Amino acid sequence: MKLVMAIIKPFKLDEVREALTSLGVEGLTVTEVKGFGRQKGHTEIYRGAEYAVSFLPKLKIEVAVKGELADRVVEAIQAAAKTGQIGDGKIFVYDISRVVRIRTGETDSEAL
Repeated sequence: MKLVMAIIKPFKLDEVREALTSLGVEGLTVTEVKGFGRQKGHTEIYRGAEYAVSFLPKLKIEVAVKGELADRVVEAIQAAAKTGQIGDGKIFVYDISRVVRIRTGETDSEAL
């Protein structure tokens, strides 16, 4: 079992969700996050004052999948989230040692 975590631009969420749904992924978690990398933020002017925006808004998507599906999930997220511009994000893949569905007590791949 794998946990695929992706940091993407917010406006790409619907495309990523549709790509994952087409693979049969049944659930995902989305969190609003802020961060910076090579994009380094930008400056804005508000009421005549210029200020730096160091942390840019992003979305973190987390999907738990069976191990054999992980590569296809990564490829789908990469294709759907790519704009070709700096700040497209990153994808991380982690091993999951155990999963328990709270409601039924199912474990591991049955709980996904």
